[in-house]
Formats: sequence, structure tokens, C-alpha cells
Amino acid sequence: MLIAAGAAPAFLSKMAAAATANPYGKRGLGAAPTGFMARIRVNNQAKPPVDWIDYCHTLGLGGAETSAPPTDREAINKYRAKIASYEMHVIFNVRLPNIEADIPAFEAGVKAASQIGAYGLHAALTPRRYESLDSIEAFKKSFEKNQQSVALAEPVLRKNKIRLAIENHKGWRSAEQAAWLKRVSSEYVGVHLDFGNNVSLCEDPMQTLDTLLPYVISGHIKDMAVQLYEEGFLLSEVPLGDGFLDLETMVKKLRQKDPNMALDLETITRDPLKIPVFTDKYWATFDDSYSPLPGRDLARTLTLVKKNPPKKPLPKTSGLSPSGATETGRRKQSGEHSIRAGEPRALDAAWTCSRIRSCT
Repeated sequence: MLIAAGAAPAFLSKMAAAATANPYGKRGLGAAPTGFMARIRVNNQAKPPVDWIDYCHTLGLGGAETSAPPTDREAINKYRAKIASYEMHVIFNVRLPNIEADIPAFEAGVKAASQIGAYGLHAALTPRRYESLDSIEAFKKSFEKNQQSVALAEPVLRKNKIRLAIENHKGWRSAEQAAWLKRVSSEYVGVHLDFGNNVSLCEDPMQTLDTLLPYVISGHIKDMAVQLYEEGFLLSEVPLGDGFLDLETMVKKLRQKDPNMALDLETITRDPLKIPVFTDKYWATFDDSYSPLPGRDLARTLTLVKKNPPKKPLPKTSGLSPSGATETGRRKQSGEHSIRAGEPRALDAAWTCSRIRSCT
């Protein structure tokens, strides 16, 4: 866990002393908070809590995704100085406008992010469509809302010269997202590529990457494992190298597009996700003309699942205590390397390159 309640200052000083420097600076592996939720929940109860950017720095990380930036001038200056001294990239989540009345608040966040020197912004706009939506009409309405939101945001992004990367978040198939971004046609709106999400929509991860590659700005790096169950297949984040993704090739393609592309680790600690492709509910939001999912893609995905049984039992958190969930997350985040108390394993670019040689 991040800290024991009330022990933040001592803990942080020990962590800082043990921190492994990230030799690749802003190009080094970063972290997404969704991959550290068990630790963050514990940290939130501490007095005072450890700052997320400080924590990532002590792990030797080259960057971090985080919530909205501060908008106070003094806080902006301090934030900018901190990430500059740490040589880290930072990606902010700023709430996009839904209506014109939301634009001033959005612009304040965008301006602050730009002044801090952020790498860019991240947005995950959709739920899992096969769980939250019940019809093609509901999907159309959701997609149209997303498009309107980005249309309102784009002039603000262009004015402040900062990029928004929209995650493929189990809402759109890659061809749908690519066609949308082609229509947007803005250098300030692109893709935050999640390496594994579109498996849930019956896409091969390399197919997703190749389709979205012209628009990719940043990404969530992870490895995935799959396993059949009675209503479809299970999908789970696992330590890098324990899954079926061709991480070396994927990272190489992204680095060839942009050698300085920000990649943040997002290995979420949870029960495996159920992808119920054998149920009517799963197919309710697909339509042969508006949002197709060809049968051949389902067949290829099921073949992929059968050919790639998990190397280890899929991680689960059900029934675990908070400390047990944290330990499971620790093992996933560290690739199951040792992290002894006060001696955290650095999740830096050098470590990542030991698993994915081409990331430098």
C-alpha cells in the first residue's frame, strides 16, 4: 500500500531515498492511477496523503496521468517546477464540455494544463457498451453526445495548443473511432491507445493499433490474458509478459510514430471482466450498417482465446481484504518482482525495456 495512515512524511522520505532514477526522463514509463487504485484508496485515508506525482517519482517513473490540474497561479507554478525537476511527463483528465455553458470551466483547466507544461489531456468518454447500453439507438445517442462534446472542446484545445487523446474505452470499435477522428481532422484531437480494451469488442490488439495508429498521441500499456467461460470469454490485465499481447511489436510501432510518445502503465487490479459474446445483450448495440461487428471477427477472437490459455490463474480480488487486494495489485504492477517494505521495485523505463526491448 502507499502508506500506513498518519505515516506519510516518514514513508515518503524513505521512498525518496530508495527511489531509482528514471534514465529516460519524460520518455520513461509512466503510471495511470486506475492501475494503482488499491494503493490510492489507502493513501486517501492518510494524514497527510502522499502526493501522486511524488509517489510516481519515487518509483522511478517517467510520467503520470492524473486528475484535473490546479488553476491557482501559485499552484500552477509549483506544479510546473515539480514536474520539470522530476523530468516527468504529466497527462491531465479535464472534464470535457457537454454544452456551451461548460466551456469556460473546461478552458480554465486546459489553460492551466498548458501553463504547467502538460504532455496533453486524456479522456475516457464511454462505459462498456455491452453492459451499459441496451440498443443501437442508445449507442447512437451516446456516440452523438461524445462527438458533440469533442466538437465543443476542439477550438479551446487549438487556442491553447494542447492535445486531447481520447481513449478506446470499450465504447467504439477502432474503425468507428478512426472514422470519427478523420472527420474531426484536428492535430489537437487524437487517440489514447489502450493496448487491450478492444479485445472486448472482438478485435485483435494489433488490428486496433494499426487502425488507430495515425491518430495515436499517448497510450495505456498493459498485457492481457483471456479464458473461455460459459457466456463468452474472460479478459484480465496481467503482469507484462504473462499475457498474449505482442508488446515488443506494439511499442516499436508507437515509438516509430513518435519516439517521445507518453506510455503509462495501467494494470488494473480487479476480477476478470466478463465479455458475454454468447448472449443477446452483448449484440444489442451492434448494427450491420451503423455499427457492424462481423461474424468473422467474433470467430477470430474466439480462436485467439482458445489458442492463448492463461499462463497462470487469472488474478481475482473478490473475497480479499483491502491489504490482499493491494498485494495482488503490487504483484501485477511490478511484474511479480520483489517489493520489500521501504524498497519498492522501480517501474521505470529500464525495467520495462527488460520486458520490451524496443521501447527505447
